[in-house]
Amino acid sequence: MNESEMSDVDVFIAAIQLPVGERSAYLEKVCGADEKMSQRIGILLNAHAKSAEFLEQGPAELAGHLVSPGEKPGDRIGHYKLLQQIGEGGCGVVFMAEQEEPVRRRVALKVVKPGMDTKNVIARFEAERQALALMDHPNIAKIFEAGATESGRPYFVMELIRGIKITDYCDQFSATTDERLEMFIQVCDAVQHAHHKGIIHRDLKPSNVLVTELAEGSALPKIIDFGIAKAITGQRLTDKTLFTAFELLIGTPAYMSPEQAALTSMDVDTRSDIYSLGVLLYELLAGSTPFDTRKLLKSGLDEIRRVICNEVPVRPSTRVSTLSETDLTSVSKSRRVEPPKLIRELRGGLDWIVMKAMEKDRTRRYSTANGLALDVRRYLDGDVVSARRPTVRYKLGRFVKRHKLLCAGLVIVLLLLALCLFVTGRLLVSERQMRNELTVFEIEDEAAVFRNTSKYDLAVDKYLQALKLQVECFGLDHRRTGQLLQSAVDALLAAHRPQEAAEVLNEYHVPKSSFQISQSDWLIQGSEIQARQHHWPDAKTYAEAAVAQDPDNFTCYHLLTLLLVATDDVPAYRKFCQTIVTRFGGTTDINTADQMAKDCLILPDSGVDLQVVNRMVQRALDGGKSRVGYTWYICCKAMAEYRQGHLPESMQWSTEALKDPFPYTTAEASAISAMAQYKSHDEAQAQAMLAKCKEVVQTKLPKPDSRDLGQDWKDWIISHKLLSEARELIEGSPSETHLTEK
Repeated sequence: MNESEMSDVDVFIAAIQLPVGERSAYLEKVCGADEKMSQRIGILLNAHAKSAEFLEQGPAELAGHLVSPGEKPGDRIGHYKLLQQIGEGGCGVVFMAEQEEPVRRRVALKVVKPGMDTKNVIARFEAERQALALMDHPNIAKIFEAGATESGRPYFVMELIRGIKITDYCDQFSATTDERLEMFIQVCDAVQHAHHKGIIHRDLKPSNVLVTELAEGSALPKIIDFGIAKAITGQRLTDKTLFTAFELLIGTPAYMSPEQAALTSMDVDTRSDIYSLGVLLYELLAGSTPFDTRKLLKSGLDEIRRVICNEVPVRPSTRVSTLSETDLTSVSKSRRVEPPKLIRELRGGLDWIVMKAMEKDRTRRYSTANGLALDVRRYLDGDVVSARRPTVRYKLGRFVKRHKLLCAGLVIVLLLLALCLFVTGRLLVSERQMRNELTVFEIEDEAAVFRNTSKYDLAVDKYLQALKLQVECFGLDHRRTGQLLQSAVDALLAAHRPQEAAEVLNEYHVPKSSFQISQSDWLIQGSEIQARQHHWPDAKTYAEAAVAQDPDNFTCYHLLTLLLVATDDVPAYRKFCQTIVTRFGGTTDINTADQMAKDCLILPDSGVDLQVVNRMVQRALDGGKSRVGYTWYICCKAMAEYRQGHLPESMQWSTEALKDPFPYTTAEASAISAMAQYKSHDEAQAQAMLAKCKEVVQTKLPKPDSRDLGQDWKDWIISHKLLSEARELIEGSPSETHLTEK
């Protein structure tokens, strides 16, 4: 049969056949997560153990088990009338009773239950009675009288305490952390008194510390239930033989010290109560015990011992900080403090006090309850606690807490002094920055004068001097740095020093956002610098990035088209011309229409609709009549007519464009005219125009191996491409001039 199919009876029968120490592990294995089944089997095993004891007794002993009915409200025991049952334990029951003589008062009367008056129970009962009789402390319940019922069961009468357990009282009345600590000090004083009388409580927990209110409204904690108390001074608490079974735990697991839980020869002393006080303080501060009570009770005996003896709980502040938001809010509210402040209160001194009281090694705990109370009092007074070797930081923190006004005054003075130093420093820095900024402005003004008078080399020197000082004083991110860098680059380009311009850009990695120009303009400028030095691939990379950055800027397209021509990437050129026509075919801006149309006419076959291109050309021509540079539009018109095969119109527009003395206009117009004349079978005129084009290109334009092609490098490319096309058409051989890359 599978263990999962076994009935309660099957499990019970199997369990009683095992040694007592192995039964808990067996039940945990068989029952698993079925807690109800585990509880049912546990009840059966307890009943079995009691029945075995009962059957082993003789007739005389059996006669004692004929249990008479217990007392009930209304009955009398001695001078006391039972009014109401107010408590019940495993062996005894507690009544509220009324004493009639010699004085009338209400008391608590504790009597052994009928049937529980075994030797061991009576011995423990008498020990508790004697322990209470020895003590006289306002925080410990007083005993008034003792005796035995008519049936011989012992009882004793003690002070009636109308109160609730200390943790419930603190939560119900929202006691602050300091108020809880004040009550805890009273509990420590009571425990110290018991220890002074030679009594260890051995079961300190919230339910055994009741809080009642005095007439003036102050709270008074009272320790009760010395049922498992132990004498430590050699005195006898009872004449009966008091025997504790070797395998039993004495106390409540959640509050039990490691030496109580361990099955060793180590005797229990007053430091066991110190541990329980530490657990009580932990619960008062953090709202829960160090170990989960429910989980502990569900564990087997061996697991309980292992946890108590070996596992180190987290500090109270850590426990509170790991609570869920709902629980943390509830715990903080019951202490009238915000969650972050509660965690700060617990962290440090209180953490150390609690953890020292709960040390696994009892030699490292507080030696007395009075020592624990004194450390708590030190914390409340803002003094250094002895729970941990204090650091300088900790001592300083406690000093500040004790002398708040003095420290606040010192802080204010230091802040004022720091503020004065800060303001003075800022004024000095500002004054120095103003001088430096003024110097930069003066040098920049000198550079501008040189530039305006076309003394570009001198302007470059001044701009670079101003740029260096600007970076040293204000850094690369300053808004003025980008402006100066731009001015220096412009001056270098004007001085025909593009290589140095590129080096300056590489040297100063100024964020592009600090330039006055846009990102795409910065990329265009980089492309221009590279192209003027014949660095076509590098220039093309810049131009491609510019198109991607600003896809609506026709200048970016104009750059990239010319660089595709310069690198002889014809397929990419044709594809890009299609993009140009699609995006700018309907533009109304005459400059955009002229440049985009001209770009699509550089090579013999751009693969685009020439009628659309011609409309763009015509739009620029019609709108540019009154503008300076109108001959550029005329030259573009001549190219458009030639590409469409309109040779007479092309020659006519070329003749008009040749009136412009600008070398690039002359070179382009003469090349177009030469090709149109040749296709019109006028070879003599074609040769003349071709010769003119050669002369202009060779004598008036920068040489292919020149250091700088100048700012008109785009027309330089167009002029050379048209010359190459004309020579191949007229002379039957390609041009000897190549667009050399450097």
